Amino acid sequence: MRQINQAFTMTHDFPVCFDRGTLDTDNSLLVDIVTRAGAGPHRVLPVIDDEVLKGNPDLIERLREYARHHAERLTLIEPPLMVRGGEISKSDPVEVDEFYQRTQTDKIDRHSFALVIGGGAVIDAIGYAAATAHRGIRLIRMPTTVLAQNDAGIGVKNAINYRGRKNYLGTFATPFAVINDFDLLNSLPARECVAGMAEAVKVALIRDGEFFHWLHDTRERLAKFEPDAMEYMITRCAELHLEHIRTSGDPFEQGSARPLDFGHWCAHRLEELSGSELRHGEAVAIGIALDSLYSHARGTIDSDTLGRIRTTLEGVGFNLTHPALEALDIETALEGFREHLGGRLCITLLLSAGKAEEVDHIDLATMQDCRRRLLEDEWPL
Repeated sequence: MRQINQAFTMTHDFPVCFDRGTLDTDNSLLVDIVTRAGAGPHRVLPVIDDEVLKGNPDLIERLREYARHHAERLTLIEPPLMVRGGEISKSDPVEVDEFYQRTQTDKIDRHSFALVIGGGAVIDAIGYAAATAHRGIRLIRMPTTVLAQNDAGIGVKNAINYRGRKNYLGTFATPFAVINDFDLLNSLPARECVAGMAEAVKVALIRDGEFFHWLHDTRERLAKFEPDAMEYMITRCAELHLEHIRTSGDPFEQGSARPLDFGHWCAHRLEELSGSELRHGEAVAIGIALDSLYSHARGTIDSDTLGRIRTTLEGVGFNLTHPALEALDIETALEGFREHLGGRLCITLLLSAGKAEEVDHIDLATMQDCRRRLLEDEWPL
């Protein structure tokens, strides 16, 4: 027997930028980013969420004017690829297939760029397409929702749904860059602004108690979408997510522990049960509430912490009950999450505001009672 042990290390390096007016002709951020790949001009295919275009009808013309102004370094591939916004872009293969077709008809290669401007679902789907076409086309993400700017659009995951299973097909592939333009949130519906705050509450509860207390104390300003409060919330949430990816030692999720999935074991199932009527953030908020009740039931957080979690979630605008929660088969959902993790159940639960632990067992009777309490609005005092 002969064996050759192969090992090598790669450095993954990409900027996550926070900006306003990215497509103003005097703003050099985007063109400076593509020039990191060399002098250019670089060919860029814009992929645009059609929901974003509804709120920003001049977006395509602004892109074209920007490209004309920076023609020596950036060339737009026309026409832009328009894709459907929302979960349909991940559940129907049309969007991914259209991207593959454009790579062929427009001769887009691994030295070209895809610039995806959209919400988290579109970024996930086009990220998957870009990572698999030619085994990796350079991707610049420009997230347009709160959820995408503070979580979904800044990490290394790309995924689409398959046969009713959320994120069943996917890759871990770093983007070339991420540009969070706060101006793109101005036309976002209120429901989408609220939904994105769930990930901030989640990461604060498991990583940063001081940030959680800030969220609690600032909940009324966040509910009004005050710009200063929203920008700090998005930036700090993104920092904490990126810190975990960078320092956890498991950025591509080879292990079973997934602390960033606090509240998520039931959230994906709630989305499926609601036929995607529940936004991801709305389902996560319910999942946070359920797992916080369970953490309290097992005696690891006190009633004051539990109460602050509830008032924070409800204070920014979340409804913590939904018919999908009543329909949830807890045992089946836990088993599905166990399979998703590779065979070993690992659930993140709270020890305090800002500190968490992973457990490999959930008492079904206790979790059922916590679900009942949530549905009947019967929170411990």
